Amino acid sequence: MKTKYPNITVTLCGQDGNAFAILGAVTKAMKRAGLDETAREEYEKEATSGDYDHLLQTTMRYVNVD
Repeated sequence: MKTKYPNITVTLCGQDGNAFAILGAVTKAMKRAGLDETAREEYEKEATSGDYDHLLQTTMRYVNVD
């Protein structure tokens, strides 16, 4: 699977598994990496368009996950 932003890595293991915590961690990492608001909103819109499993799958498509 090709990651959209391979230069961004988010550690989720050992973190709160809450969907909002995951969204926050990913968007924060995207912001630190210099991605604009449009890119972050695109991720959020796609990630929240389904269930929890969809959120995780979308996250793994957008960034590297540890």
